[in-house]
Amino acid sequence: MRDDLRILADRSYRMLFLARTLSLLGSAVIPVALAFAILDAPGGSATDLGLVLAARSLAQVALLLFGGVLADRMNRFRLMVGSDLLAFAAQAALTVVFVSGRPSLPVVIALSAVNGAAAALFLPASRGVVPQVVAQEQLQSANALLRLSRNSTTIGGAALAGVLVAALGAGWALAVPAATFLGSALLLAGVRVSHPARAAASTILADLREGWREFSSRSWVWLVVVQFAFVNGCFSAIYVLGPLTAKEQLGGVTAWSVIVTAQAVGLVGGSLVAMRIRPRRPMRVAVLATFGFLPPFALIAAGAPVWLIAASMLVNGVCVDIFEVLWDTALQNHVPNEALSRISSYDAMGSFVLGPLCLAVVGPVAERIGVAQTLLIAGGVLGLVTVATFSARSVRQLPARVPAAQPATV
Repeated sequence: MRDDLRILADRSYRMLFLARTLSLLGSAVIPVALAFAILDAPGGSATDLGLVLAARSLAQVALLLFGGVLADRMNRFRLMVGSDLLAFAAQAALTVVFVSGRPSLPVVIALSAVNGAAAALFLPASRGVVPQVVAQEQLQSANALLRLSRNSTTIGGAALAGVLVAALGAGWALAVPAATFLGSALLLAGVRVSHPARAAASTILADLREGWREFSSRSWVWLVVVQFAFVNGCFSAIYVLGPLTAKEQLGGVTAWSVIVTAQAVGLVGGSLVAMRIRPRRPMRVAVLATFGFLPPFALIAAGAPVWLIAASMLVNGVCVDIFEVLWDTALQNHVPNEALSRISSYDAMGSFVLGPLCLAVVGPVAERIGVAQTLLIAGGVLGLVTVATFSARSVRQLPARVPAAQPATV
């Protein structure tokens, strides 16, 4: 692991790592602080909270492809600085709105949508900059450290949010993410790397079409994205029916908190594991890891003991992060850097396209056929899609790196 950490000695990567850590910490504080700020406001309700969260999610999904095009057309670090400043402005305005005492729901919805737009600009660019600041042989270590930062701040940010809300109140707690976004922008502004030159000027629509060609021409890419559309859709059953099962059979919120915490610990563990492994066929290992997503469906459906469900979610967390690190590294190794952000945006949009729909229907389906049956069907679909993806030769045989060109023979 010491060798993996040496990458932090590189100034550009260190600035990127610190900026991402700050930004992710602020992002982890927002859901808790915003939820209590809305619910504590005069007339605040769960419906209001749902509308605010939906506005952010829809804005992010709607602008992801545009963010990918911009990230491949301009300096990615400047785009990330701009998106951080946009997020800072929206978050600072949210703080003022709630501290004032009488927040307007339309204003809060609009500012939340701006935050989602900032995230849509930031995400594709952030995935495209890593190959610009580290050597190819360091990509997996760089991605694993960034994932470790993400998972650690998710745990720490949720805990920090609780402390901030209790000590300062939910309104003032929203100022902390604003400060972290500003700090991230300042750090990223200090990074100096070259931006890949574009071969020729083109329109946004032409860039989108070119990005689609790059995406669709690689069967190993679109097959895995289709798989994860179903993975994320099916896992909606866990996130909706898991808490319900915990409430009715396992002892309530404490049981579900233990289960979710176990998954978060697994995510951190998965980052550490991903630092050490160097498979010759990375997508074979990555897709095999997704079979570790299946046990929680059966265990929650069976009303298994909390410790056993928690153990399965810990394994799930480890497998998620192994997949994510190997997937990001494979994209960076096999996709031209000038198209990487657009492919990342198609990846993100495709992977989450079924999520909102499944979140909406899993409750009514469970009411009709039963919670256990719904969980088992969701797990079965996930398993079948994973088997189908693993059966694809282009997925199983993808090498760790693009093979070096062979010298011509005469």
